[in-house]
Amino acid sequence: MKKTALLIIDMQNDFVGDSAVLPVPGADCIITPIRSILNHFREKKLPVIHILRIHRPGGSDVEFFRREIFSRTPFAVAGTKGADVIDALAPIPGEHILAKTRMSGFLGTDLDLLLRSLEVEHVVVVGIQTPNCIRTTVFDAMAYGYDTILVSDAVAAATPEIHEANLRDMAAIGVSLIRTDECIQMI
Repeated sequence: MKKTALLIIDMQNDFVGDSAVLPVPGADCIITPIRSILNHFREKKLPVIHILRIHRPGGSDVEFFRREIFSRTPFAVAGTKGADVIDALAPIPGEHILAKTRMSGFLGTDLDLLLRSLEVEHVVVVGIQTPNCIRTTVFDAMAYGYDTILVSDAVAAATPEIHEANLRDMAAIGVSLIRTDECIQMI
């Protein structure tokens, strides 16, 4: 397979785990599959990119429809423990960390430039949450011409119904849906 990169989206303390201020349902259940895939990418010395939602302390860069939530419960604030990657998936030297302020990992970031500089043709996407940050990143990856692979048991959404509906939509545009064991065999 041509050069493949792993995109791990929003697996941050504010969204995952017991201390999360805005916990994503199902996020805790995908830590183990993501860790398995991450370890495999590390063994193969393939690019890993941790894509994180990061906001200014005052929230001036938060989407208008999330400003009220942010004013009550600030989340993913730059420089806080909540904005960091969860310990179980913590980046190691050589892995890339990319900050975003919107759902897509491509919007307003240098993700496309980074992937092209690394000569990546295929992206494997994992993380949270299926209908939002996962979906928009996947749609943009397809639009930029990357062969896009979504690991269906390494992404999570509020409900199984929302998760499955979004998986069907992404498959309909040509995204390859695989499971963790298939991903490890493929890489």
